[in-house]
Amino acid sequence: MKLNEFNINKLANDVSLAADLALPKYDRSATKIGIVHLGLGAFHRSHQAYYTEQAMNQFGGDWGICGVSMRSTHLRDTMAPQDNLYTVAKLDNQDSFQVIGAIKEVLVAAEQLDQVLARLSDEATKLVSLTVTEKGYCLDAHGNLDLKNASIEQDLANTENPQSAIGIIALGLHLRFQAGIKPFNVIACDNLPANGQKLKNAVVQYCRFLSTELSEWVEQTVCFPNTMVDSITPKTEPETLDLVTEKTGLVDNAPVQREAFTQWVIEDCLTGEQPNWRDVGVIFSNDVAGYEHTKLRILNGLHSTLAYFGRVAGFTTVYQAVSDPTIKAFLLRLVDEEIIPSIEAPAGLDLHAYSRAIIQRFENSKIQHQLEQIACDGSIKIPVRSLEPVAENLAKGKPVKLLAMVVASWLRFIELKVLNSEELSDPLAEKLADVVSQFEQDAIKDVQKFVSLSGLFNSQLINSADFKQAFICAYQKLLDAQDYPQGALI
Repeated sequence: MKLNEFNINKLANDVSLAADLALPKYDRSATKIGIVHLGLGAFHRSHQAYYTEQAMNQFGGDWGICGVSMRSTHLRDTMAPQDNLYTVAKLDNQDSFQVIGAIKEVLVAAEQLDQVLARLSDEATKLVSLTVTEKGYCLDAHGNLDLKNASIEQDLANTENPQSAIGIIALGLHLRFQAGIKPFNVIACDNLPANGQKLKNAVVQYCRFLSTELSEWVEQTVCFPNTMVDSITPKTEPETLDLVTEKTGLVDNAPVQREAFTQWVIEDCLTGEQPNWRDVGVIFSNDVAGYEHTKLRILNGLHSTLAYFGRVAGFTTVYQAVSDPTIKAFLLRLVDEEIIPSIEAPAGLDLHAYSRAIIQRFENSKIQHQLEQIACDGSIKIPVRSLEPVAENLAKGKPVKLLAMVVASWLRFIELKVLNSEELSDPLAEKLADVVSQFEQDAIKDVQKFVSLSGLFNSQLINSADFKQAFICAYQKLLDAQDYPQGALI
């Protein structure tokens, strides 16, 4: 049976419906759009849209979502024949499936910008959320709007036809400002510290190029709460489609798979109308930074460790890598000895128990999370996930040799990509490949070249003899253990 509105309405009256398949409980046809999401992808559909679905199932409200893909037409063209319905497959010891109806419309910004702007300037739109990855915030190394970013340069040269999420949000707010309509609030949902504040900085700075009055209005009236999001959501594979059809009887060409665990923490400053997220598990807190800091360093930090070392060791998925006893033992030492000591835990959170729960989530055999997916954009992720705790540990006189091994495994990952003529997915790919291609298989000289690469390592690390020595030692171990990389971890 094809997944579409007609068929799920028939299923809703089917008393034999499987207990592990949930359907929308609200009148979808009468639900209006109140949220625009920029950066439509698997994570938004498995996470924020899922929470919004739960809220509408229980409490109703006009919180339909207009999902905006920045460039790709795939989801729009795949979801349209399904009336924009799709299935979330929660895979754990007990699998469950839920058809999500929250997304009412899918647009492609590169092709339908006028329609996107019409949604943003519509008074019914109360919230704009986004998942555009760290690089989509167009920030420089100091957290300011990067005026040399190609997308920002293009947008500022043609402000009526923006390509970046920053330019689109700014123009949407400008249209509301000119029309005398209250602004929408903006919820950043990407993995970077103080994501809301950084997004606000970028948007306000961009708005100054449009109008001083606009930038002041945005700064004073638009809420950009910081958030933390968490639920491991691998890329949808052909096997995902087969599983959904097998278990539900529905032919769904756009399902998403994720683990059962999910968490969303929003800074408790969000004003104005919003879905009743509070009563469906979303945490509103004044310590988002604590949750975010903990998650970035433990979950995301260990994810990056598995991604780079796992690929160097020849593994392809998180499950495979964490199942290696030597790698798992290294993760436990890393988190206990060098990551947890760098974290000030949120009140009531046991970091040791949290870290063990994270590793247990990695051991879910039903979630085949590709290491290559996690490994992309290392030049943006590693500074936050690994280099910041290195700097803090050095300042406190604490050890960094295990974190140095993580950084060394990233370097070795890059080196192997270049040696094997494989594509390196990173905004600094050209610079990274260029410096690595000059390596001499001399750990001291090669690490010095890499550390000197502009924009990656701050002056504290560049000038730290302890860090460089630990980095050189770790990298040399990886070079010496090429036939069995795990040997470098012992």
